[in-house]
Amino acid sequence: MGEVKRVEVICYSGYKANERPLYFVVDGEKKRINNIVDRWYGLEHDYFKVAADDGKVYLLKWHRALDIWLMVGIFNRLGKH
Repeated sequence: MGEVKRVEVICYSGYKANERPLYFVVDGEKKRINNIVDRWYGLEHDYFKVAADDGKVYLLKWHRALDIWLMVGIFNRLGKH
């Protein structure tokens, strides 16, 4: 899946903080999120599997207590990486 990287994420905040990511910046490159493919919530982390405008799918992880976003996976397309 690749290396874990810290990323800057801009989110929509509605009824809760960081309800859904809108775009993120990794290695100085802005990626617009076209679709949230999946999301799930852990005890300390929220995960978002997102399809970006570059045609790739990214797995983003938000550590709620520390307010830190990480990119923990990159897939060339939906399904297999």
